[in-house]
Amino acid sequence: MVATADDFFFPGLGNPRTPNPLTGFIVTAVNVNNLLGFNTLGISFVCIDYMHLTDRTHLTLIHLPLRFLVVAEGTLLVGFVTSNPENRLFTNTLNEGDVFVFPEGLIHFQVNIGHSHAVAFAGLNSPNPSVITIANTVFGSTPAKDASILARAFQLDS
Repeated sequence: MVATADDFFFPGLGNPRTPNPLTGFIVTAVNVNNLLGFNTLGISFVCIDYMHLTDRTHLTLIHLPLRFLVVAEGTLLVGFVTSNPENRLFTNTLNEGDVFVFPEGLIHFQVNIGHSHAVAFAGLNSPNPSVITIANTVFGSTPAKDASILARAFQLDS
């Protein structure tokens, strides 16, 4: 197969996408599956659209091989938590044009705290990444985890 210019081009990230009302965001992935030029580079790219929050806050803790995030539109509160024993929280408020770097392997978050829709672009160090939503992973497994196991893990009385 001979490469063409289209193998190195992905259109449409400038078009707004409708975020999922449950999570408050939607991720559009650009990876080796839809941009062949990424083949063998070990990287990918995402565009994240965040919904404008009116009466509730969407805070979704996620794990994905995110390396850096660039805000294109809006204002985001972003952060990550270090591992045990400190579990230290690092946060920053990002505006258009700001960049934040996420260390590898740490749970991180982004929240739209602005007064309108927000958009960010992120570079990933995986050729075909997936989003791991922490709440779904912990509380939404099939079959469900025993409540006593979760209570103990979260140091709850019941």
